[in-house]
Amino acid sequence: MSPTTNQLVATAKKFAVPAAVVGAFALGAAIFVGHGSVHAASAMDDNSVSALTSLDHAMEAIASRVTPAVVNVAVTSQSSSEHDTSDGMMQGLPPGLQQFFGPMRQQPAQPRIEHGVGSGIIISPDGYIVTNDHVVDGATSIKVTLNDRRILNAKVIGVDKLTDLAVLKVNASGLPSIAWGDSTKLEPGQTVLAFGSPFGYFQFSVTRGIVSAVNRPNPYSDDARKPGGYIQTDAAINPGNSGGPLVNAHGELVGINTFIISDSGSFAGAGFAIPSQIVRATAEQLIKNGKVEHGYIGIEMNDVTPDNAHFFNLQDANGAIVAQVMPDSPASRGGLKTGDVISQLNGQKIANGSALQVAVSEMAPGTKITMGVIRDGKPETLDLTVGQFHGNSEVASNDSQDGPQSGKLGLAVGNLTPESRQQFNVPDQVHGVVVENVRPASPADDAGIQPGDVILEVDRKPADSASQFASEVHQTKDGKDLLLLVWSKGNSSYRTIHPDQDNQNG
Repeated sequence: MSPTTNQLVATAKKFAVPAAVVGAFALGAAIFVGHGSVHAASAMDDNSVSALTSLDHAMEAIASRVTPAVVNVAVTSQSSSEHDTSDGMMQGLPPGLQQFFGPMRQQPAQPRIEHGVGSGIIISPDGYIVTNDHVVDGATSIKVTLNDRRILNAKVIGVDKLTDLAVLKVNASGLPSIAWGDSTKLEPGQTVLAFGSPFGYFQFSVTRGIVSAVNRPNPYSDDARKPGGYIQTDAAINPGNSGGPLVNAHGELVGINTFIISDSGSFAGAGFAIPSQIVRATAEQLIKNGKVEHGYIGIEMNDVTPDNAHFFNLQDANGAIVAQVMPDSPASRGGLKTGDVISQLNGQKIANGSALQVAVSEMAPGTKITMGVIRDGKPETLDLTVGQFHGNSEVASNDSQDGPQSGKLGLAVGNLTPESRQQFNVPDQVHGVVVENVRPASPADDAGIQPGDVILEVDRKPADSASQFASEVHQTKDGKDLLLLVWSKGNSSYRTIHPDQDNQNG
């Protein structure tokens, strides 16, 4: 367990409705019709109280049904660190002065006890519990507090770091459990409740809000292969809520609370939950096999956006653009090509890369699938067999970031040489022009292009040399956007560039 077990914060960047709810809407309409009249308001008092009371009763019923299945997860772990004999003297000294005190003797690593608190939800009467992987990561002991205040030892059945989920087991039977809900049916505006132990102290808390959005992409930059599809909610979630349930108006489990986005480190109106579509499939595999086998097809992709749709002759901004096909992958064997737009999977429309990624990740290796793609504006159908994800060597990622030192792009490029390949760690199979410099606040900078990136294509045409790249850029009409295919740190993605109209010289 890391020292930040309780933390579920991602740093923000300049980055069936119950009848009671219907009654509440009717209340608002009735008050509006009254136009501020005292008599009209008085006449509505009974109805107002009735509507609000009905809403309260509905929420109370959900909370009373779900809370018994919520648990507090307390984790203990040990970490070790080396301490030198002069910590007190050396602390705060500038690096330039430390040399005058000679080499420091290292003492043996000393164990350090760490504690963390999270939440969980019982999914079966025989004691299986779902929580986040980051709650139990590195744990040496786990104790679960039930709603009836019993404290039980728990063991880890299995974890899945890709989805940040874990399944625990306690030795008990006849426990209250929650029913599974269908997260694919969630719509923005629906009422949801979040349960857990905010800040680790306020056990068995419940907050109410709505679904703010669905199918949100993974906001973390550490690993683009992690599937997205997150539920965004304004039901208050804080550190310590990690692993707790998000439930719908029927009291069904539709998500596992996992992180917030906040400048302050506390809830700021944007909480995120792993959808039950992913949670259920992952939990069932962990219980059955102790591990999860994720499907993969071996591509990197971008979302179709209004900015880039016309480059691919698309009528709307839906689908996933194939930015890179991995060699000897299911995608390459199935005939997928860079620049293809995946519009359907097994006859179902694909809204974006995140939706495709979640769907493929849930599939068992060996599954036969049919993909509808748009290639150069024409529809095609391809048959693929899903492969098995094995970690860093195989990638099925969704990097949807749209993204001359002088000139309308604001970058300088050069030919790839053995020296530049070594300097920027560019593999031999990557061909294009290397970015040598980027002007701050330029169109290239705005698109996220950095020195060391390799530009593979300009407007769907190969960029084999610096001169060819410059020629393609200069031929672009003033005011027209450009589409660049950029290799960056092992991943390829399409970036839409909005050229600087004040500098048209290159």
